[in-house]
Amino acid sequence: MDLIRRYFVAFNAGDIDGMIACLDPQVAHHVNEGAVRTGTDAFREFCAHMSRCYRETLTDMVVFEAEGGTRAAAEYVVNGTYLATDDGLPEAAGQTYRLPAGSFFTVADGRITRVVTYYNLADWMRQVAG
Repeated sequence: MDLIRRYFVAFNAGDIDGMIACLDPQVAHHVNEGAVRTGTDAFREFCAHMSRCYRETLTDMVVFEAEGGTRAAAEYVVNGTYLATDDGLPEAAGQTYRLPAGSFFTVADGRITRVVTYYNLADWMRQVAG
């Protein structure tokens, strides 16, 4: 699905505006281990925080489409560097990590209305703890 691929190309480029261009203004953003954020302003704030704490590139991407283009999923590997200590997490010291992850999407009127992301937080914690 081209929309989902554009979203991830923007992600890998660090292009928050490009990601937001793929989203419905009232997008529901379900993050791993966190509360649902609603709207592109909340999404932008989340992305700014993530960019400050992490540098990530997604590889080995496989995108799946279902239900006539109204649902999609992606499986990928997160290749990252922990840049700055995030609240409640281990101290950052430039640790690198590699995690399998996945996202699920709902699409309507050519925009993403829901993003759900999952990864194994315990695996990430083990990798950055050294």
